[in-house]
Parts: sequence; structure tokens; C-alpha cells
Amino acid sequence: MSSAISIGTTGLTASSKQMDVIGNNLANSNTLGFKAGNTYFASMLNQSLTGGSSGAMQVGQGVAVAAVSTQFAQGSFETTGNATDLAIDGDGFFILRDEEGAVYYSRAGAFHINEAGYLVDLNDYKVQGYNLFSSDTDEMSDISLKNVQSAPRASTEIAFGLNLNDSDVAGEVFNASQSVFDSKGEVHSLTSRFMKTEANGMWGLDVRLDDGLYSTGQIASGFKFDENGALTKMYTADIGTPTVTTAGDGTATATINHLGQMYKDTTSPITLTRGANATTWTLTDKGGYTNAIVYSASADAVTIDLDGVGGADITFNLADTWAQNDTIAFSINQTEIDTTNITLTFGALANGATIGDTSSGSNQILWNLTDTTSNRITGYASSSVIKSLSDNGYSSGVLKSLSMKDDGIISGFFTNGQTATLGQIILADFPNPSGLQKVGNYFGQTVASGEAIKNEPGAGGLGSIMSNTLEVSNTDVAKEFINMITAQRAYQASSRVITTADQMLTELMNIKR
Repeated sequence: MSSAISIGTTGLTASSKQMDVIGNNLANSNTLGFKAGNTYFASMLNQSLTGGSSGAMQVGQGVAVAAVSTQFAQGSFETTGNATDLAIDGDGFFILRDEEGAVYYSRAGAFHINEAGYLVDLNDYKVQGYNLFSSDTDEMSDISLKNVQSAPRASTEIAFGLNLNDSDVAGEVFNASQSVFDSKGEVHSLTSRFMKTEANGMWGLDVRLDDGLYSTGQIASGFKFDENGALTKMYTADIGTPTVTTAGDGTATATINHLGQMYKDTTSPITLTRGANATTWTLTDKGGYTNAIVYSASADAVTIDLDGVGGADITFNLADTWAQNDTIAFSINQTEIDTTNITLTFGALANGATIGDTSSGSNQILWNLTDTTSNRITGYASSSVIKSLSDNGYSSGVLKSLSMKDDGIISGFFTNGQTATLGQIILADFPNPSGLQKVGNYFGQTVASGEAIKNEPGAGGLGSIMSNTLEVSNTDVAKEFINMITAQRAYQASSRVITTADQMLTELMNIKR
């Protein structure tokens, strides 16, 4: 009879512990990343009343709590709109480190940047991962966004798309200004000056930086439009002196390799053919008509010295106007070789010219026109206007906002419009997550859990990162209320066992009366 009272007491104890677990689950139903516990019971040792081959007669000695396990089922997600609020969709834990260096694991991803520039949780524990912006090591450490800035980039290339008014008379000027940056991020004004040189669609161009900040001087270029406003020819140049070398078979080849040494018609190869008296030469293209396609960037003549002709010089006198039908005449001094023809072979000329910015040492800017095949450069009889303009330079910038990708990559957006990869969050998982020890809202590694397995989100079976999202508690409130009723009934039943056993003992005591 006394055993019944003892057994009932074990039931009361077990049910009380179950209620503790249920109460903790319900109390944390709104705790971020909380994982509910579940109570498991086991029978205590049985007392054998009799033995024998037919089977032992045994009476149990009550109940005990065998284990309280953590349920790692995925909790529901809550959208926050904060980029540093993170949730794990799948398996894994965030890795955090406290001030003493102890490492903990958590599913709660309510992070922010603290005053020291570290990515931390609500208890100022530092999130672990890789610092990709300020470090080139692959060692995991505290993710730091301190003093993250976007360095300035000097402008090295700009591009235009424009319309030049075909109805303008010769001498009309259209100026287009563009902000460019030096290596310190300081802004300068680059002005492109388009001048109508002929009434039949010919335009000239010069480009310069403000305050005379250029090293190669003023560059010139030209455009030719047809009656429909479509660009038909483009000329690029900067004055220079090509070198021509003659061969023993009476031919000489001149190769122009440097940007802008001479203007070149971009539509066809060029050949110099000998005139009737071998003293006058005419420049034509393969179309068979004479076309002035060679210009210098100044009014000075370009002189080409030919070696290997007995010390004689051949001088090319270039036209100093933008006229279409000029000829290139050059005189041949004494020579001992029968020069039958001379071919000029032009190297690949870039669509642009280089302007140096002496204010920053050796900053160079390549001025380019956009693709002519898509009608970016036109000569319609409408107002001259810039249709598109791009510049690859920018000033310095400070960190404005962050974004987190599903693979844990942290991207920074800066005030100068640039984007950079700043770091990557690393996750951890365990061979036996149920063996982890709860430390408040964190988990600690134990022998039962096994060693942490660390990897990038989405790799090795780990879940992916969800930004602007938090994982809430996985407590099932309805289920907990059902468990509460069950625990209450079990407690009541154990109490009744005790009271009934007490009454029976009382009746036994009354027999003596």
C-alpha cells in the first residue's frame, strides 16, 4: 500500500516537469529562433513479486522523465524590411562569438551594425564569416564593416551619343560638357566642341578639360552625314609623324600605329598611285573616286622621311581644310630605285583620342563615340542634343545600405553609386543537433552533438539565407494546450492514487478499533 503512495508521487513529479516544459514553450512562443522542447517519460524499475518459468510477477515503481529533447522543426517566417534581419531556410545555425571568445550557435538572426562596425545580434555577440572587402584571407572571423568606403576612380573613358543639327550653317558650334573625375575623386568639366565646317554635313570636333588640364593638347575629329542624317564617315586623329621604310623592290610601306597620328576614312583601304610624270601622286579609295581622307590636327604639313632611297626625302603635303576632294601631292627627290607605287597601311585606330589630366599626375581619359550602327550619332535637321552620355569615373563614397544574398554574401551600396562585396556569413550544422546544450536563446556544442560542420549557406546540406526576414518560435500553441490538458489529467490521476491509497491505509488503521 505504501508503494502506491510512492508511485503516485513519481507521477506528480513527472507531470510537474512536463508542465514546466509546456510553460517554457508557451512563454517563448514569440521568441525569435526559439525551438520548443518535448518531454519523454519512462517507467521506473519494476519490483518482482514472484519468479518462475511461467513468468515473473512484477509491479512497476512509477514514472520518471527520461528526456526533454529540443524540436528543431523550421519555425515560421516573419518579414521585417530590415536587410540585416536574417533567417535560415533549412538546416544550420548562425555562428556567434561573445567578448570572451566563446562560440555559440543560434537560429535568431536579428542582426545590426553596432557602433564599432561589427555585425552583431541583440546581445552584441559578433556574427562570424569572411571579410572579403578589407581582407584577402580565408580565415573566419568577426564580420566587420568598419571604415568601409568606395575609393574614387579616375575617368578613363567617356562615350557620347548625339544629334548634330544638319540645318546649321558652317561655323555653328555645339558645346557638350561632361563631369569627369581625377584619381582623387575631384570633379572636372570636359567640354566637347562640335563645329559645322561645311554646309554639306561635315563637322569638326575638339575636346579639352577645364582650366587647361590636358597634356596632349587639343584633339580634333570629324563626322560626315548623308542627306538622311545618317553618319557615313568618321575621322579620328591627333597630329603625329609616321615612319615609312622602303624596300629594295621599289615599294615602300607606311604604317601608322599610334592613335590619331592621321585622320582615316573608316570605310575602305587607301592606296597611293603614281601620277603620269612620277612627281604628283593622288590619294583615292577603292571606290575609284578621289576623296580627301587624310587630315592633320593642325594646319602644319606632315613630313614623312623614307629611308633607303639614297638619302632623298618624299614630302607629303597634307591639306589644311576639311574639303572632300583635295588631293595629297608629294614630291619625290632623287632616288636610285624605280618606285612603282607606295601603299599606306593604316594600323587599327581606336574610335577616340586620349586627353591627359596633368592635375593628377598621369590620368588619361579616352574620348569615345558610341556605336554608329545603332544610330547613336545622327545629323538630322533638328536641334543638336546629347542623346546618351556615359563616364566610367566616380568620386569616393561611403556605405549607404546593405543587401544579403541567399549564399550569405553581403553587398554594400555606396553614395557614389558603386556596389562592392563586403563579406560572407558562414553557417554551422552538427551530426546530432539534438545533443546541443541550450544556453539561453543560444546553443552550445557538446560531446553528444559532435563537432560543428561549417560551410557557406546552401552548401553541404545547409539552408540558404533569407534577408529582411526573421524566423519566429516553432512553438505550436494549440498542441501545447493539448499537452497541458494531458499533463493536468495525469497529475490529477497521480493525486487520486495517493489519496485513495491514503484512504485505504486509514481503513486499515480503523480495523484495530
